[in-house]
Formats: sequence, structure tokens, C-alpha cells
Amino acid sequence: MSPESKKLFNIIILGIAFMFMFTAFQTCGNVAQTVIRSLNSTDFHGSGYTSMAIIYGVFSASNLITPSVVAIVGPQLSMFASGLFYSMYIAVFIQPFPWSFYTASVFIGIAAAESDRRTVFIALTVISLVGTVLFFLIRKPDSENVLGEDESSDDQDLEVNESAQNNMTKAVDAFKKSLKLCVTKEMLLLSITTAYTGLELTFFSGVYGTCIGAVNKFGTEEKSLIGLSGIFIGIGEILGGSLFGLLSKNNRFGRNPVVLLGILVHFTAFYLIFLNMPADAPIAPVEGTDSSAYIKSSKEVAVFCSFLLGLGDSCFNTQLLSILGFLYSEDSAPAFAVFKFVQSICAAVAFFYSNYLLLHWQLLVMVIFGFFGTVSFFTVEWEAAATVARGSDYGSI
Repeated sequence: MSPESKKLFNIIILGIAFMFMFTAFQTCGNVAQTVIRSLNSTDFHGSGYTSMAIIYGVFSASNLITPSVVAIVGPQLSMFASGLFYSMYIAVFIQPFPWSFYTASVFIGIAAAESDRRTVFIALTVISLVGTVLFFLIRKPDSENVLGEDESSDDQDLEVNESAQNNMTKAVDAFKKSLKLCVTKEMLLLSITTAYTGLELTFFSGVYGTCIGAVNKFGTEEKSLIGLSGIFIGIGEILGGSLFGLLSKNNRFGRNPVVLLGILVHFTAFYLIFLNMPADAPIAPVEGTDSSAYIKSSKEVAVFCSFLLGLGDSCFNTQLLSILGFLYSEDSAPAFAVFKFVQSICAAVAFFYSNYLLLHWQLLVMVIFGFFGTVSFFTVEWEAAATVARGSDYGSI
């Protein structure tokens, strides 16, 4: 197999593996609070929000040290171990206990009837494990420097040791660069935008599905609407990601119009959710809520808002990834580490306060961060455009 074919093969395997893994994990996260809330009437007492807060809290800290771990054990083994932890977290829902539930949540960072719940989470665990095993199909690239037959084993051992030292040096350098990038003007401004993506990630991936499942006025379909909501979030993400990802390559107007569209779409979704959902929906008891919203709660409006949440999220993420890749094209790993660190820690904070805040307060927090995050993104994009016009190397700033 040629090197190009091997790279394409690895990309396909990675895509399929992550599809299996995150289909299972995101589905689990979307229904976690609803499932756990239904179990709190038994001997089990826990919170899906708290679990997700632990996951993203540990994940945020891990982002700064992960390059060092990968440099030591290699990417293939690292991804396999991560897949096992994801699968372990999902498997905990088959027969949950508080200690195992929260412990599995820590390892991740580095409803229905009993029998139905077990069937669903057994299936999700199997799906996640299938994705994990696929990592072993990844083929290592051919070494560019082939050793001659006359070279001694001592030379080979020396080259291996030098390679290991180089990997550690790169990992340490990446960690130092990540810390330095945290205090640069561009990264501080983009951190506000990134913080907003963390907050809205929490909302659409965990809180909004719980809200839908808690509205008794939706009738017997309230729980099934959680799955439908997740599907329409995915449709919005796919549509936006494919459309704006392609447009970003040939867009003479820059990234700002896409981000502006994203915040307008999200503000529309927040306003409709504010009108359509009872204020106590995120923290309603297992029996659900009979409280009234400002309008008659509509299933169609709820699902439409799911689509808007996914579409708006794709607008922000495609443009954030694009501008980070542009600003730090020569050394993007530290920049993306800072991006994931800020996003994850804000997601953790949002999952934590979701245990206590009513819906309208959560929406208000996102509106405030969304507004200032959009303004800060505009500022960085304008400076980038001005620098390009001057012919300077913006990535060296």
C-alpha cells in the first residue's frame, strides 16, 4: 500500500471509529440527566449534570498534559485507552451506582423501564467498544529513513533513544507554548468566543434534551422527543459544517458574516426556547413539570429549536477552527490545546450550575457571553484581515 493510500485508509478508520464512539457517548450525554433523574426514586442518587461537569472539568486540565502522554505511549495506544474509558462510562448506566458513576466520569476526562434502559446502554456500550477496537486497524506510516544492513544494533538503539528524547522535547515545548499563548491578545479575545461555545455545548448536548423530557404537556411523547431533538441538532451541525466549512475556503467576505449568522440563529433559538419551555424544566423532578410557558408548549417549536442550536454551533466552531488554523498555521497544536481547555472548563462550569439555575437564567448567561464573544471574534478577524492586507506574517504574532 502506497503512503498516500495508507494515509487515506487511516483517515477513514479514524472517522468510523470516532463516529461509533461519539455516537454512543453523545447519545448517553443527551439522556444522562433524564435517566439518572428517573433512578433517583430508587437507592441510586446522582446527577447527570454533575457527571458531565466532572468529565469536562478533568478534560480541560488534561488538554495541557495530553501531548506529553501521547509522546510517551503513542497516539494509537492513547486513543485505544481513551475509547475504553468512554465505553466504561456508558456501561455504568447498565447498573449504576453513585461511586462507579462519578468515578467513570473522572476517567472519561483523561426515562424508560429498567429492562429497556439496560438494553439501550448495552447497545451503546457495544457500539463504543467497536469504535475503540477499530483503532488497532490504523497502520503506522513507513519510516523515511531505512537503516542499512551494515548498521549496527547500537546505532539503531541510539536512534530510538534520540527519537524518544525528541518526542519529549516537543511535548514540553508544546506545553510551554500553550501557556504563553494563553496571555496573548488574540487568544484572550478568542477565549471569550470559545467560552461561549463551551456554554452552548452544555446547553444543547445535555440541558435542552432534559428540558424537553420534563415537559408533561408534551404528553406521552416527551421522552421520545429527546432522541428526535438530538437528531435535529445533528442535522443542523452537518448542514452548517458542510456548508460553512466549504465556504470558508472561498469566502471573500471573511469569517465575520458566518459568525454573525450563528449568533442570530442562536438568539432566535434562545428566544423561542424562552417562550416555549417552562422555567423550571432543567431542574424538574422525576415526575416532570406542569408549569406553563409564555406560550403553549409546542413539540414542533422545540424540535425546530434543536435544529437552530446545531446550526448556530456549527457556524461558531467552523470559523473558530478556521481562524486558529490561520493565525497559528505553523504550530497549531498549542493553540488548539488552549481552545479545548477554555471550551471544556466553561462546559464544566455550565453543567455544574445547570443543577441549580432556572432556564431563563441559563439563557441569559449564554446571551451575554454570545454577544461579547461575537464582538471579540470580530475584533480578531478585522486585525487578521488588516495584517494580511499589509502582507505581514500574522502567525508569528
